[in-house]
Amino acid sequence: MPSAPDDRVQSPPRTLPRILRHIGPGFILAGALVGSGELIATTATGAESGFSLLWLIILGCVVKVFVQIEIGRQTITHNQSALTALNQIPGPRISIPWRPQGRRVGANWIVICWLCMFMATLLLFGGIIGGIGQSLAMTWPLTESGRAYNAYQDQRIALTIRQTERAHQEGTPSPAAPETAQETQTPSTEASAPPVPADDRIWAVMITALTILALYWGRYGFIERFALILVGTFTLITLFNLVQLQAHGSWAIALPDLMHGLHFALPPQDGGSNPLITALATFGIIGVGASDLVAYPYWCLEKGYARWTGPNDHSKDWEKRAQGWLRVLQWDAWSACLLYTFTTVAFYLLGASVLGRVGLVPEGAEMIRTLAVMYEPVFGSGAQFLFLFGAFAVLYSTFFIGNAGHCRLATDVLAVVKVTNPSDSQRGVWMKVFAIVLPILCVAAYYTVGSPVLLVMIGGIAQALLLPMVAFAALHFRFRQCHPALRPSRFWDLMLVVAFLAFTVIGIYLVYAQFN
Repeated sequence: MPSAPDDRVQSPPRTLPRILRHIGPGFILAGALVGSGELIATTATGAESGFSLLWLIILGCVVKVFVQIEIGRQTITHNQSALTALNQIPGPRISIPWRPQGRRVGANWIVICWLCMFMATLLLFGGIIGGIGQSLAMTWPLTESGRAYNAYQDQRIALTIRQTERAHQEGTPSPAAPETAQETQTPSTEASAPPVPADDRIWAVMITALTILALYWGRYGFIERFALILVGTFTLITLFNLVQLQAHGSWAIALPDLMHGLHFALPPQDGGSNPLITALATFGIIGVGASDLVAYPYWCLEKGYARWTGPNDHSKDWEKRAQGWLRVLQWDAWSACLLYTFTTVAFYLLGASVLGRVGLVPEGAEMIRTLAVMYEPVFGSGAQFLFLFGAFAVLYSTFFIGNAGHCRLATDVLAVVKVTNPSDSQRGVWMKVFAIVLPILCVAAYYTVGSPVLLVMIGGIAQALLLPMVAFAALHFRFRQCHPALRPSRFWDLMLVVAFLAFTVIGIYLVYAQFN
């Protein structure tokens, strides 16, 4: 006999307007994705490999959604977070002798791997706070050496752009290769290069302190909404920039460029850099990365999809509710995918058409200044300020929303491995602790390494290595724990297998390439 209905249970929406009013978790992730994956990693890939890896960028955005929805299906069915579900995957478990209040502390192999990836993601956020510090140091330098360094970078990049435009007008090859770009810098300019100032690090510390206060006191509702509005505005500016770029002959994207990018081919290794390694690291964080796949069910629980479905009482009513709310979740995931895929492709094409043609790869202390070059052909002298405003918006939204999610995940994993009780009072205390500790670790990583692109790529590689494990978990959920009434089509099963194989091949290649 079915149990009495829960007063929190709700019937799922049936019409498209009502369905769209209930979406949201995917767009929270989208607001956090633009900073690290799209703005930094995707443009770096386009700058290194040109148009040749456009197909991989699109594939990386789309194929992950099948895994994302499958994990969401598990959440709706069993009303549990991703870490709790992952800890139930069969396989080796690691336990330690410590037993707080008689509980056995430990976790299975996939949660342990997630913990390793989680630590690498702190490096990724270190790269993001470094990018924020660079954008503010360029807008408001704090020292005289900072102002001198900005002027030097402006001169160097302006010279490179002028030579590229002159080469196009004269019909000679543009300085696209990195070694050619170095030749565009005159010896006198190189000799007068000032030392890298510490303004960006000072700004990074100040922004981190403000973020800690906001996370600690929980005053982040307005900041999150405000940041998402800024991200949306900057995305529209980027799309406008890409369209207007077609009116500039030196930078326009021709149809053969796009066809070349959609052809399944790999770029050759060029000198000391390997654009394929950059691309595969980018694959790990564009769209929904491994950390986002684990975080997505949490936001679905916060939204209420599982609560509105109710506990499984083996009734037909429950099956109908589960099918309806799963449909809402699918609309949420695919709508967000459409948004960030379109944005990712726009950033990639800008990186390939502008940075790739002048041979500028965003890296080191001049990463933000190099990225601003993508907007100069269209917006001219105002491009730098416009880009700095947008870069701060998207990077800070990623840093803030990402750390807010990390505080929850770090608190949840303590309960999953039995270090703490999952009570609300302990959760609140640990979330405040992580609100202080995690941002400090991020800014410390930037202070130690100093290269935002390198930190982001390290985090991307770690996420790419975890992707096959998360896809394996999705396959386990589908074929071992999926409710008969919620089983997907054979095409869906095929795409899950394709995702698992693609993630595994990429992970193996990254390990092989790093050791060779």
